[in-house]
Amino acid sequence: MLEKTKAEILVIGCGIAGATAALAAADAGAQVTVITNTDDPSEGNTEYAQGGIIYKCEGDSPESLTHDIMEAGAGRSYPPAVKFLAEKGPPLVKKLLIRKYKVPFDHNNSGALDFAMEGVHSCPRIIHAADRSGHAIMTSLSIALKNHPRITIMTETTAVDLLTLSHHSRAPLDVYQPLTCVGIYAFLQKERRVVPILAGETILATGGLGQIYLHTTNPRGARGDGIALAYRAGVRLLNLEYIQFHPTALLHHGAKRFLISESLRGEGAILMRKNGERFMEKIHPMGSLAPRDIVARAIQEVMLTHDEPCVYLDITHKEPEWLKSRFPTIYKTCLDAGIDITREPIPVVPAAHYSCGGVSVDLQGQTSMSRLRAVGEVSCTGLHGANRLASTSLLEGLLWGYEAGRRAAAEVRKNRDSYYFPEIEPWAHEKEKVDPALIYQDWLTIKYTMWNYVGLTRTSRRLERARDILRELRSEVEAFYKKAVLSDELIGLRNVVQTAMAVLFAAQENRESLGCHYRPD
Repeated sequence: MLEKTKAEILVIGCGIAGATAALAAADAGAQVTVITNTDDPSEGNTEYAQGGIIYKCEGDSPESLTHDIMEAGAGRSYPPAVKFLAEKGPPLVKKLLIRKYKVPFDHNNSGALDFAMEGVHSCPRIIHAADRSGHAIMTSLSIALKNHPRITIMTETTAVDLLTLSHHSRAPLDVYQPLTCVGIYAFLQKERRVVPILAGETILATGGLGQIYLHTTNPRGARGDGIALAYRAGVRLLNLEYIQFHPTALLHHGAKRFLISESLRGEGAILMRKNGERFMEKIHPMGSLAPRDIVARAIQEVMLTHDEPCVYLDITHKEPEWLKSRFPTIYKTCLDAGIDITREPIPVVPAAHYSCGGVSVDLQGQTSMSRLRAVGEVSCTGLHGANRLASTSLLEGLLWGYEAGRRAAAEVRKNRDSYYFPEIEPWAHEKEKVDPALIYQDWLTIKYTMWNYVGLTRTSRRLERARDILRELRSEVEAFYKKAVLSDELIGLRNVVQTAMAVLFAAQENRESLGCHYRPD
C-alpha cells in the first residue's frame, strides 16, 4: 500500500459527483485516487436514484428552470448557483451522459428522449432510464472509472479524518499556516490499519446523511461521513437544518423503507387515506404534486390526526402493462411485498431523503479550507435553498463534480512541484474490543432521537431534549473510540453522532419556519 499513500488528487466517494470529478480531473491530465468504504464503487445514493435527471424539453429555458428551483427552495436558493445550473447543467448532460458515457435513457415510440413530469416543475424535463436512472448512470460512469489509465480505485477504505496542517503536522509552526487540507487518515478495512494518504487536492464526495434518522430512503453508507470530517477539521457548514423528507416510502413490515418515486405522482398517482379520501387537494393547489415538504407534513398530520399507520398512493387507473414497463423496479419491489400496484394502492410513509445543506462551497466546489473541495450531497452550493426541487440533485452532482475535477487538475498543474506535504503524526492503534451491542444501541438512540425530536416537525422543547441526549452520547462514543480497536462500524458511529449534532445545532439556531425546516412554535 505504500505506493498509494500519496495522490495528486484524492476523491473520497464515487457516486455521480465523485465519479464525474475523478473523470474530469483525470481527463485533464491529473493522477487521481478514488476511495470508497464499500467493496463496490457504484454503491451509494446515486445507484438508488429512481426518477431521473433534469434535461431540457421543447420550449424549456434556463429562466423557466430557475423559476422552478427558486419556487421549490422557498426563495432561499442562492441565485448565482441557480443560474449556473440552469445555464450549464442541461448542456453538460448532453455532453457527458448522453454523448460521452452513453447512458441508456428511455426513448419514446418516435425515437426521441422520453420526458417525465415531477412535482413543482413547470414542464416535463426529466429524462430517465425506467425507474432505475441512477443505476443506469452509475453503470456507465463505473465502467469509465475502471478503464481510465490515470485513475486508481481503492475499495473498502474508510476516511477517518481529514489531515490538516494545524491538526496533524509534526512541525509545530504549521499551526500558523492558513487552514489547509493535505489528505486523510484512511482505514484499510482488510488490513485493519490506518495509513495517511497525502494529496495535493482533496475532493469530498461522500454523499448524504439519511442514516441519522429512523426512517430513510438512503443506503447504509449515507451516514454523514463527509459532514463529520469537515466539522472536526473546522470547515464551514451551511443550511444543515434543511433535511428533505420524501413523502412516499413503501411501508412494509420487516423491509427497509423503499423509495416510491415522485415520478408516480408526476404520472398521475393520487395520495389518499385508507377510506379513499383525497386529502392533498384541500391543502395545496397542486394537490399530490405539491412541494415535498408540504406533502410529507400533510401525510404525517393525516397519520397523527386519524391514528393511521400510513396513507396510500393510488395509480391503479393507469394501464397495467404501461405501469410495469414505466416502473419495473417499483412494480417488482411492491409485488415482492405482496402489493400489486396495478390493482391496489401502495401504503406509504415519509422518510428522510436528502440533505439540502452541507459543506459550504463556491461554483467550483471550493470549501473554506485550502486544497479541499466538496461535491454532491455532502456539499452545499446554495442551489436547493430551504427545499430541493425534484431531480436537481443528480444534475448538481454532475455539474459541480465536473467543475471541481477540472479546477483541481488545474491547481495540480500549477502547483505540482510546490505542494507542501508535512511529516504527519503517526496513527496510534488501540486494542480495546468494542461490544457490538453497544454500537447497535447507540445507533438506535441516535436514529430515534433525530426522528422524534429533529424530524419533520421541530419545537424548542424537542430540540433541547435532543441536545441533552446527543451531547451525553457523543462524550461516551468519543471516550471508547479513543481506546477501541478500529472498524468501519465504529468510525461510522462516531460520524453519525457528530453529524446528528451538527444538524441539531443548525436547527436550534434557525428559528424561522421555512421549507424543510418546520417549526410550529
